[in-house]
Amino acid sequence: MTRYWIGVASRDHVTSGVKGGFCQLCHGKQQPLLRMTPGDWLVYYSPRTQMREGDSIRSFSAIGRIADKLPYAFDMGDGFVPYRRGVKFVHCTPAPIQPLLDRLSFTRGKAYWGYVFRRGAFEISERDFNEIAEAMNAAIYTAGCVL
Repeated sequence: MTRYWIGVASRDHVTSGVKGGFCQLCHGKQQPLLRMTPGDWLVYYSPRTQMREGDSIRSFSAIGRIADKLPYAFDMGDGFVPYRRGVKFVHCTPAPIQPLLDRLSFTRGKAYWGYVFRRGAFEISERDFNEIAEAMNAAIYTAGCVL
């Protein structure tokens, strides 16, 4: 059964993941990646352009499908060894969250809608995923079938 996930990362980190074909969540923790299975979909939400001092963008920035069976450790140097997971990203256009706030079940009617993103990674419904994918013009359909 396909599941749908939101991952939170700055746009510069998302861009690195898209180029490298991987996701890395919650500062490299393994646990969120273990909950995912091959074929699950991941949407990245980027609150800022850079992790600490970037401009606020509050946009969904990438979308892809989990491609491998298990997370793997990746040595980034200086003792930092985060876990990653292979992802096949699809072509999309970043989409600001503001027009979607009243359409997504996890933000609708919530004054403090951004609080849920503080988790770093969380599961969403298929309906929410489809709303986001449509807003992003994501290339997830081929000849009427989901990739």
